[in-house]
Amino acid sequence: MAATLSPVRKSILPHNGDSWQSIAKRELPGTAEGDAVAMLQSWNLHVFMRSAGGVGRLRSDNPILPSDVIFVEPPHA
Repeated sequence: MAATLSPVRKSILPHNGDSWQSIAKRELPGTAEGDAVAMLQSWNLHVFMRSAGGVGRLRSDNPILPSDVIFVEPPHA
């Protein structure tokens, strides 16, 4: 019996200093920047909704870490 692999969503590890805009430009080049950023954020709520720091820390303008897995396509049906 042959084992079958289930499809995997396309994902990337961000470059150091990446932002939603830079990832959108690189990974979704045919899509308007605002639309591409909104899509990426909706596909990556685990990163987008993460708190940037604890109590007493300054909030970071860029919550994306190089170790984050960023999905660059929607979930499979």
